[in-house]
Amino acid sequence: MVNKTLDVIIIGAGASGLFCAAESARRSRNTLLLDHSDKAAEKVLISGGGKCNFTNLDIQPENYISENPHFCKSALSRFTQWDFIAALEERGISMEERDHGQLFTTNSAREIQKMLMERSRSAGAVLKTGVDINTIERLSSGRFTVHSSRGEHSAQSLVVATGGLSLPMAGAGPLGYKIAEQFGLPVTKLVPGLVPFTLQNEEKRRFSALAGIAVDAEVSTGGMSFRENLLFTHRGLSGPVILQISNYWRSGQELLINFLPGNNLDTLIENASAAGTKITVRGLLSSHLPRRLAAELIPREIADKPVKTLNAARTRSLSDHIHRSTIKPSGTEGYRTAEVTRGGVSTSAISSKTFEAREVPGLYFIGEVLDVTGWLGGYNLQWAWSSGWCAGQYV
Repeated sequence: MVNKTLDVIIIGAGASGLFCAAESARRSRNTLLLDHSDKAAEKVLISGGGKCNFTNLDIQPENYISENPHFCKSALSRFTQWDFIAALEERGISMEERDHGQLFTTNSAREIQKMLMERSRSAGAVLKTGVDINTIERLSSGRFTVHSSRGEHSAQSLVVATGGLSLPMAGAGPLGYKIAEQFGLPVTKLVPGLVPFTLQNEEKRRFSALAGIAVDAEVSTGGMSFRENLLFTHRGLSGPVILQISNYWRSGQELLINFLPGNNLDTLIENASAAGTKITVRGLLSSHLPRRLAAELIPREIADKPVKTLNAARTRSLSDHIHRSTIKPSGTEGYRTAEVTRGGVSTSAISSKTFEAREVPGLYFIGEVLDVTGWLGGYNLQWAWSSGWCAGQYV
């Protein structure tokens, strides 16, 4: 028996889906949320190491990647980080600021999950979990019928809030992209984003002994640079700076790494030489870098030479090793550890105001399923809140 009393069906009870449901139901729209997982907002629960990095104090369109860099501007300006912060403060959820304007809950991500669910429930939305979507059809009347493992449901508006392919253990899958393709909407190339790098065998062997070491570094590629901690792992490179730059890396490109971004090695050498100290190259670098990393970066033939004996050529070569080290990743760790999916449903097919498909009235796409990818630091959850809120005003 088809439930024909619904106005809105939202597929996906993650951050954007729950936020959209609350706004839709608040407008007295009969709203049903369907999710294949047994638990709503699973990614919210694991975000930020369980503390949920829910937004950032400095949200700018430049923090997002899309084929249309202007697409995100409307939603981010209509529902801002300050609007979401106000919603948390209203519920008494305490928060803390970390580096680069990142905001986390003081206690637990579960507070955000609970807020999202109560917000949608109190507005009148109904949530069904453990639901597998079988097929979707659009009737001649323009309504959508969703055939699922828990019955058939029909509604005037269908919102796709299924997320991307990243973190499959949290329930990620390709359903949203398949729905887009079913209705003729283009999907841009999909690749893991905010993801650690793996290394070529030779470099993997070279750096494997450094696993666990973290260092402040500036990493550049594709015309972009970020400076944060870099972490050596048994498989390759990770840490915030690597996750950030991974959004701009393309297969085959090299990474340019500055291991002393706050210093000038030429100046350090000059000052040590002028002071008449007998410090060696190894000693000088080990006072600014972890010892094992310094030992790996310094050419062996000069490691134990006094700094004051280095000629201009040796100094220039050492500076290149430290400030302009190049590494070509073999790839990434993939969707298993990626925090987001770069690419998605093409924004060319979607209204930036309503999030409705231009050629399919009543069909909406929000959140990560779209070709809008944010930086590390709360930007992607803010996109979920903003896009979900905006679509909720129109569905």
